[in-house]
Amino acid sequence: MVPNGWERHLVGKICSSIVPGRNKPKSFGGDIAWVTVPEIKSRYIPSNIQENYVSEDVINECGGKIVPEGAVVMSAVGDLGLVAITKEQVVLNQQLHAFVCSPKIDNEYLAYWLVTQKPLMESIASRTTILYLNKSNCESIPVLVPPLPEQQKIAKILTTWDKAIDTTERLIDNSKQQKKALMQQLLTGKKRLLDDNGERFEGKWEEKSLSELGVVVTDGDRGKEYPKSSDLLTNGYCLFLSAKNVTKRGFVFDEIQFITKEKHEKLRKGVVNRGDIILTTRGTVGQTAYYDDSISYDCIRVNSGMVTLNCYKSSLESDFFYKVTNSSSFKQQIESLTFGSAQPQLTIKIIKALKVPTPSKREQQKIAAVLTNADKEIELLEQQLADLQQEKKALMQQLLTGKKRVLVDGGTA
Repeated sequence: MVPNGWERHLVGKICSSIVPGRNKPKSFGGDIAWVTVPEIKSRYIPSNIQENYVSEDVINECGGKIVPEGAVVMSAVGDLGLVAITKEQVVLNQQLHAFVCSPKIDNEYLAYWLVTQKPLMESIASRTTILYLNKSNCESIPVLVPPLPEQQKIAKILTTWDKAIDTTERLIDNSKQQKKALMQQLLTGKKRLLDDNGERFEGKWEEKSLSELGVVVTDGDRGKEYPKSSDLLTNGYCLFLSAKNVTKRGFVFDEIQFITKEKHEKLRKGVVNRGDIILTTRGTVGQTAYYDDSISYDCIRVNSGMVTLNCYKSSLESDFFYKVTNSSSFKQQIESLTFGSAQPQLTIKIIKALKVPTPSKREQQKIAAVLTNADKEIELLEQQLADLQQEKKALMQQLLTGKKRVLVDGGTA
């Protein structure tokens, strides 16, 4: 249904197309950006990730076509629905398609509209080894077109949301960089915190192996009762971890599998206790996750490609040690000791020999608390970002379909 006062057009009827040449430039160097799909990461191109530039002579030699400033560019091969606006003249590779807008349609509005058409693009694309939109496909995309002032107002509203999203993303990046620098200082003793008396912690840190520190390393059960694929359920008594659950971001529970209580009781080892750190030892080696009280699952087991690291009777605080496992120096140790080209792996013997610089337990607690607060600040910003993105998505659905109309020049559009 077309809203009152709006029109429905095919994008090819209200825009002219620019189809890139098929030949890749033989040389780079010049002042005109040669844009590829991986560089369509932000709303405007070229961006700060732009890699290659070409000269007009090279463009003419390879049959390239210059796309003017203000054109709307979209991906037409592979990952469809990536959209950007040119902020200067560019040249596109053959996986991209450009629209030059007529006076009837605002380029900012069209860019927002095309982002919402990804499902349609995928449905009309040619299917070879990858999805592909030819010129006719691209030009056949339908567009709901409100009067120009309403288009511009819709685009202005959505641009405001984009600015808020961009600001939040920058805050997250800055916070992560600050935390990384803080980890480097605190986990190496370069920066010492204040003790309970308000004095700087003193004393030299000792570097000891996990074995010397008393960390208990236990692998998963590898016996005859090890769960087969038929034993793994979508619901059950005990969460059985897979490699997808232990990532560089810690635990991720998007895809989970369980075993029954009966199967759980038949397994000899591999139970995860609260306070344990899980370390991956095969395939993607060195990922860690911390089983603290924030994890809602009461029964968890590791698979055969993981170990648990238990600090209960050691000289290490679990929370502090988990921070250490995410430090660059610890990751470098693991990388240097991992073996196997087909399937990288670590043995328990190697893991027990890993070194950790160790302050007093009280200093460990203080360091862990500071870094945990930094993590919480990042998590809060990431939640704010997710909320903004979801709210913008809902707003686009309303504004770009006319379900919600905007005020133009003091009245309703």
